Amino acid sequence: MSNFSSSARPKLELLPRTEVERIHLASMKLLEEIGVMIYNDNALRLLKNAGVEVDFSKKIAYIPQHLVKESLIKAPSVIRLYSRNGKHDRILEGDNVTYNPGSAALFFLDSKTGDLRRPLTRDLVDLVKLTDALEHIHAQSTALVVSDVPDEIVDRYRLFIVLKNSPKAIITGTFSIDGLYDMKRMLELVAGGEKELARKPMAIFDTCPSAPLKWSEITCQNLIDCAKFRIPAEIIPMPQLGATGPVTLAGSLVQHNAEFLSGLVMAQVENPGAPVIYGGSPTTLDMRFGTARLGAIETMMLGCSYAQMGKYYKLPTHVYLGLSDTKTIDAQCGFESGIAIVLGTLAGINVISGPGMLNFENCQSLEKLVIDNTICGMALRLVEGVTVTDETLAIDLIRKVGPGGMYLAEKHTLKWFRKERFIPSELIDRREWKAWKADGSKTAHQRAKEIVEKTLKKHEPEPLQRDVENELDSLMKTIMSTHS
Repeated sequence: MSNFSSSARPKLELLPRTEVERIHLASMKLLEEIGVMIYNDNALRLLKNAGVEVDFSKKIAYIPQHLVKESLIKAPSVIRLYSRNGKHDRILEGDNVTYNPGSAALFFLDSKTGDLRRPLTRDLVDLVKLTDALEHIHAQSTALVVSDVPDEIVDRYRLFIVLKNSPKAIITGTFSIDGLYDMKRMLELVAGGEKELARKPMAIFDTCPSAPLKWSEITCQNLIDCAKFRIPAEIIPMPQLGATGPVTLAGSLVQHNAEFLSGLVMAQVENPGAPVIYGGSPTTLDMRFGTARLGAIETMMLGCSYAQMGKYYKLPTHVYLGLSDTKTIDAQCGFESGIAIVLGTLAGINVISGPGMLNFENCQSLEKLVIDNTICGMALRLVEGVTVTDETLAIDLIRKVGPGGMYLAEKHTLKWFRKERFIPSELIDRREWKAWKADGSKTAHQRAKEIVEKTLKKHEPEPLQRDVENELDSLMKTIMSTHS
């Protein structure tokens, strides 16, 4: 028997190659003939100088196909995202998957009361520490918009809290033009200077066009500034089917793709080779209630299709998945998040944002993050596939044990059971009924709550160096006094 190894990665692709190309061509035609509205004169002048036809009175740029093609060639296909200590670095390429909590939630699910409320600094600290401890939540997010600091500095403050409480890489964003400069300075202090941060980026910045086909002054400038400094930018279009995008999946795919490509062009015109991630925050409108359907299967299909377009362009990909529309930790929370995380992982999306989120992408829950961490681990095991070698086929072992035998005491079992099986935390209960009853008949929600309490009590994230922490504290105080 030959000594071969086969472990094909299972993969999800919703679109045939011919349909991907049709969407691409339709998006190019849309940009060239209909154009994109840009409320940023710097960006309009930048595009004008690159040969784009610009109507300054209407703020519309008509982007030619040749410029889109040139920009796609210039954008890097691999982005390396670095952690503070080098232990949690991530490579965004191919089908590698990085999970992180969704960002910028306005509410927090209180663990004690079960009520939604505005988050406080202590909630963000707890969420960051929990994320730091969870094995399958690979990167941090500035996940909560805390309510106990002024709105003018909350974008900087969120990053400040993350940097002080975890060495993991970060997905973040700013709510202002000058905020990006302050946040860049924070990252430089931790990375060891401007050149070191440019060489080893520690954070991705989200930049979101406004559907349909529009860029605000702030997000457009953020994108251009990220390109200028070679900070990885995640371009996240958000058309909502039936509201700010066509009600058909294909139509919103075309619009989403055009919005992304317009941002890609601006980034590459500003600085050829600027790192850009093909992102998305898909949603569909629930016509019955006028709400966003973030846990709907069509939303998941949109996200996986967006990512397929990004892979067609050979760009790193991102999608908001793993969210739930429910208001508490219940069955809906589990199946919406579980299906989405598995589908996104099978699609090989490089950055999946959303674990921990519920209530329409607007609330974070510590218990849900613990549950989603286990789902992420299971999804990663799924895409490892089935390893087929002489040893795993186990023909000699089967011959040895024979009919009616037992494998439990065999060395082969001891060697392979941890390699072949995903071993979950105590979140998952697989005991028999009597043992479960004797332990209090706890639900998954109750067990998740216990894990949160134990983790926050015991886990100590790796601290910043004292001199770096002092400089970061000083910078934050300066920012606070400037905006007081």
